[in-house]
Amino acid sequence: MEHIKKNFGFGCMRLPMKDSEVDIEQTCRMVDAFLENGFNYFDTAHGYLNGKSEGALKTCLTSRYPRDRYILTDKLTNFFFKKQEDIRPLFQSQLEACGVDYFDFYLMHAQGAATFAYFKQCRAYETALELKAEGKIRHFGISFHDRAEVLEQILNEYPQVEVVQIQFNYLDYGDPAVESRKCYEVCRKYGKPVIVMEPVKGGTLANLPERAKAVLDQLGGGSAASYAIRYAAGFEGMMMVLSGMSSMEQMEENIRFMKDFRPLDAKELEAIDQVQEIYHSMNLIPCTACRYCVAGCPKHISIPDLLAVMNTKQLHHDWNADYYYNVVHTGGGKGKASDCIQCGKCEKACPQHLPIRKLLVDVAKEFEK
Repeated sequence: MEHIKKNFGFGCMRLPMKDSEVDIEQTCRMVDAFLENGFNYFDTAHGYLNGKSEGALKTCLTSRYPRDRYILTDKLTNFFFKKQEDIRPLFQSQLEACGVDYFDFYLMHAQGAATFAYFKQCRAYETALELKAEGKIRHFGISFHDRAEVLEQILNEYPQVEVVQIQFNYLDYGDPAVESRKCYEVCRKYGKPVIVMEPVKGGTLANLPERAKAVLDQLGGGSAASYAIRYAAGFEGMMMVLSGMSSMEQMEENIRFMKDFRPLDAKELEAIDQVQEIYHSMNLIPCTACRYCVAGCPKHISIPDLLAVMNTKQLHHDWNADYYYNVVHTGGGKGKASDCIQCGKCEKACPQHLPIRKLLVDVAKEFEK
């Protein structure tokens, strides 16, 4: 852990894409800028970008820089193993995909009550700890999406957990569905360093409603995304805040305000409180566009895009939302909200525990009149 240089990390779930492939040229430039400015923490997982994130890191990072220049985190995801015997071959394939001999951090991915039970059944924690003892993992941790009581259960049963990655942003801080504050407090209680994911809530806090944007614009000190990331990074015990950057412009902006990190001051925190109040009055769908729901959908419905369009219509009340729904996201035979067969696979995969089936019914009523 002492080799981590700063508290800002490159999340590789939303790399720039070109024709369904990772834009290697732009990603290389982003990696170079990140390292040149003193940052060195990279985060990926086997399923990110339909399996293309790990390979992109091999091409853009690990084959171009010596091993001591970067910290690399990968994860064990339940979709890719059915029994304990599957884990070691999967782990080896991840090392090879990334082009490394060990991971600095290896996390049990998307832990919650049901996922944790599955990992226990397959002795996944025990296998990962064996890999750590063999030197193939330097630090062992979890990424977590559930209620605080479940997190406490895991930390009680496995005190070997060294770090916890949680969803944490100013919208989710007091949200009873996400329990960011309570999960953070559990991490503090057990003395676990925290890695923050979704500090900008899947881009939601970078593209604010006009009323909320006006509040932050009055501060005159940075972008909406900068306030969201600095908010999360300002809490005690936050080892790392990740940003899923998908363009060189986003990388350059984030470097500007995180290179010499400064927590939010009292005036900025007061403005964040006002933005929270504005959002809470709007009843928007709290989807982070992680896209875990899409992979198993038998009707190939692009669920996050349809929910985002629903939010857009709520925010702006203009014709663009209808155009994007009918032409961009469901045109050409793509799955519509009304195509949902109510199988529930999406809800089992959703880290936010959203009632997606009901939401798709609402989307169909709004856009398929």
